[in-house]
Amino acid sequence: MLRRALVSMLAMGLASPPAAALADDIKPKLPETAFSGKLRPDILGISPESNAESARAVFDSLFKGRTDTKTDIQQQKLGNTSYVAAMNFSLPANPRQNGETLATSFSSPASANRAYFVARNLTFAQDQQPSKADMIKEVMGKYGVPTIIGDQHLYYIYRKGSIVSVGGKYKDGAALQAIDKPLDPKAAVKLNGETVRGSCVAVIKRAQTKAKDLNAILSEAKGANCEGVLSVQLVPGASPDRVSIAQFTLLDVKQVISAAAIDSASAAADQQSMPKGSAPKL
Repeated sequence: MLRRALVSMLAMGLASPPAAALADDIKPKLPETAFSGKLRPDILGISPESNAESARAVFDSLFKGRTDTKTDIQQQKLGNTSYVAAMNFSLPANPRQNGETLATSFSSPASANRAYFVARNLTFAQDQQPSKADMIKEVMGKYGVPTIIGDQHLYYIYRKGSIVSVGGKYKDGAALQAIDKPLDPKAAVKLNGETVRGSCVAVIKRAQTKAKDLNAILSEAKGANCEGVLSVQLVPGASPDRVSIAQFTLLDVKQVISAAAIDSASAAADQQSMPKGSAPKL
C-alpha cells in the first residue's frame, strides 16, 4: 500500500501539461544546442533534447520499487501556463544500498521546455565501491576521450560540434594515472587559447553549486569559452583504487544562452499583450 501511495504521489507531483497541450498562444521555438549529429551526450538517457515530459519517464523508471525516494518537482508559469522547471530525485545511501540523486533543469515552453542542465550523483555503499579503472573505462566507453583529466575529474569540452582536444593522450591507462593529479596547466592554457573568455571548467563547477535557473547562470554561460561541458568526478573510496562518489554533470552552454533569449522575448511579448486600460473618471 505504501509503495502504491508513493507512486501515486509521484505521478501527481510530476503531472504537467506536455508541450503539445500548451496554450494555443505559446508557439515553441527550438533553442540552439551545443550537440548535434552523433555527438549527443546524455545522462541516463536525459540529454539537452529532452523535455520535462520525456525526462519524467526516466524519473519514473528510477523510482520504481523504491519506497524511500524523495522527489521535488518545481513549477513556474509562462503567462497562464504552468510548466515543470526542475525535477530532483533523491535516494539516500545506507550501508547496504547505493545512494543516488538526479536533477534536471528545463527552459520554458517558449523554448520547448528543454533540459539545459542534467546532474547525477552516485554514492556507493562501502562494500559496493567500483574500481576507479572500471569507472574510467565505462565513462570513456560512453563519452569518448576527454579534453582534460585531473583533480579527480574527466572534463569534456564541446565546441563547434566536437570534443575539444588539447593534445592529452589518455588511452592505455594514462587516464587512470592522470585523474588524481592536478590539472595540467599547459593543457588549461591550450584549452582557453589566447581569448579572455571564462574557463569552461570554472563554469561547470559554478553551475553545480548555484541556482540552476537560466538567469542565474546566463552571464557566466555568455562568458564561457565553450558551447557545452560534461564533467565526471570520481571521489576516492575506502582505498585509493576504489570510487566512493561519482558525479556526472552536463551543461549545454549554448542552449542556456539561446533559451534565455527566447524565454525573455516571450515574456516581453506577453507583457505587451496584457490589457493597458485605465479606470474612467467617476
